[in-house]
Amino acid sequence: MSETGAAGELAETGPARRIVVGYDGSASSLRALDWAMEEAQERSAVLDVVTAWTFPMALGYSFVHTVHEVEQTARAWVDTALSRIAERAPDVVSRGEEVDDAPGPALVHAAQGADMLVVGCRGLGGFETLLLGSVSDYCAKHASCTVVVVR
Repeated sequence: MSETGAAGELAETGPARRIVVGYDGSASSLRALDWAMEEAQERSAVLDVVTAWTFPMALGYSFVHTVHEVEQTARAWVDTALSRIAERAPDVVSRGEEVDDAPGPALVHAAQGADMLVVGCRGLGGFETLLLGSVSDYCAKHASCTVVVVR
């Protein structure tokens, strides 16, 4: 797990609050990341960025061909998220991890013991925007903490 921020400061103030955010490089996950970042600032919480991947995995309209490519893409997403946090909220302690698992179960597992799990919602437009996506729906049904779905 990668980490940024001033971790020592949180240890002095008591048990750290923790927020987990799912990030996959999409516009909806970027909105979720930004929302979680602001919330982490307000709550003085650690922000854990989780990217879940499985193989084979489709990226856009093409399929990647090796596990290494999938791992590299996931790592790049986490690095991008951590860089954004460091730039926009330098006081937030942030950590990142890539998980080889389906997104829903990976996020629910990562959020065990957390105060909050934040996920995006990929709206499809029209009537479909009234429905949650499969990952956000899974998280809302199975997480042991508060789940925030950022539209």
